[in-house]
Amino acid sequence: MPVKGVRIEPAAGKLGVLLPGIGAVSTTFIAGVEAVKKGLAKPIGSLTQMGTIRLGKRTEHRVPAIKGFVPLASLEDLVFGGWDIYPEDAYHAAINAGVLDPSLLEAVRPELKKIRPWPAVFDQHYVKRLRGSHVKKAKNKMDLAEQLRDDIEIFRKKHRLSRLVMVWTGSTESFQTPKPVHQTVAGFEKGLAKNDPAIAPSMIYAYAAIQAGIPYANGAPNLSADIPALTRLAGDRGVPICGKDFKTGQTLLKTVLAPGLKSRLLGLSGWFSTNILGNRDGEVLEDPGSFKTKEASKLSALEHILQPKLYPDLYSNFTHQVRINYYPPRGDNKEGWDNIDIFGWLGYPMQIKVNFLCRDSILAAPLVLDLVLFLDLANRCGMKGIQEWFSFYFKSPMCAPDLYPEHDLFIQLMKLKNTLRYLRGEEQITHLGLEYYD
Repeated sequence: MPVKGVRIEPAAGKLGVLLPGIGAVSTTFIAGVEAVKKGLAKPIGSLTQMGTIRLGKRTEHRVPAIKGFVPLASLEDLVFGGWDIYPEDAYHAAINAGVLDPSLLEAVRPELKKIRPWPAVFDQHYVKRLRGSHVKKAKNKMDLAEQLRDDIEIFRKKHRLSRLVMVWTGSTESFQTPKPVHQTVAGFEKGLAKNDPAIAPSMIYAYAAIQAGIPYANGAPNLSADIPALTRLAGDRGVPICGKDFKTGQTLLKTVLAPGLKSRLLGLSGWFSTNILGNRDGEVLEDPGSFKTKEASKLSALEHILQPKLYPDLYSNFTHQVRINYYPPRGDNKEGWDNIDIFGWLGYPMQIKVNFLCRDSILAAPLVLDLVLFLDLANRCGMKGIQEWFSFYFKSPMCAPDLYPEHDLFIQLMKLKNTLRYLRGEEQITHLGLEYYD
């Protein structure tokens, strides 16, 4: 079948970046972009800025930079705005987060000071450990959604924006499963008007974005847009959406190591994971409801990668436990320990120990940048609904209801790059390679 490619609208004009949650992740992202624009640092970890993509056969030696292969928005065209439950500007929020060196923040201080968050949609029922006064008030949740729409429209007009993207960088909400109010668009909108308690703040943001035709990504494990009503609305409105939960520290390594064990058919008896972190995310996760949401996200990867039903002798009885401990002295510098009990030939046991001293927001910031640029690209390509090719960025990837999510990092990357090849009319890479030996 001939490969034709897809019509892609040009990335002309300014791109607005809407961020619910002006905390550690978002300020690290914004400050990083501004530092890169000034030549003060490199965008390490960003596929859109530093990645390449092989085209055609290996003998052709065609390996362009991704940002030159597909028409992405320029960093110079990004304009930032967002909401938070605290009124401090992005500079002071970044100082409080304690992620970046004061000297770097001082270099981008003028840009950060301009970003003052709008009052947030907030419900302490869903984030019990935080208290903020910079919040919206309304007669019902539909009115809150309309207030968000008003904020967006004012932002759009003020900065003369051509397009917008929204990425949830707020806190993890308490655990919930889909309820009747989440099943249909009409039922969801009725629930907004009636203040249905099952509609969380992140769902209100997602609804406002989708109704406004704005692509939406969910960087936390909350349901947010991952409910039938909003996935249907996204399809009807022609809006690309994706999520959930940025894949950064411990789970990133899990989705690297587990495929390696499976590829060599090494068995797994148990995987114990524990973390300490002291940022706002750690404080929020002290609440059992919020922790349960995060736990479900972190536990999901191994089951899908290892496929115990297909490999019962290797993976049918493994124990998987996850712990997260709030430890303020560590700040944003999360530390994760993993004890992995495996077995090999004839059932002989072995162990793997991993101690990952990572920086949570440093790992998340380039993901936000990539999602902003790729979601905008998807929108300009006319793509809509769930964008499974962004699974690469998430712990708990959204996918069609009749599919299981793909967690293997290497398959996810292949899916992402093959989608880019498809969009540009290039042949898909299968790595078969037999033609080199004919």
